[in-house]
Amino acid sequence: MSWAGGIIVFVLAWWISFFAVLPIGVKGQWEDASTVPGTEEAAPKNPMLLKKVLWASAGSAVVTALAALIIPRVLAL
Repeated sequence: MSWAGGIIVFVLAWWISFFAVLPIGVKGQWEDASTVPGTEEAAPKNPMLLKKVLWASAGSAVVTALAALIIPRVLAL
């Protein structure tokens, strides 16, 4: 796999991983009656975005590494 292909796989895997982990562990303001005036009740209280960015990065690194191992072998067939 070329560098450009690796970057493309990483970016696509990152966004897919990010959207997959985005709803994990999020609690809305309505769940503990701490709604801030002027905001939506369903707005997340603490979205933990940095943690989710790190998880998405780790997941996409694994997917990219697997793709780098598998794609050359498949193309060699």
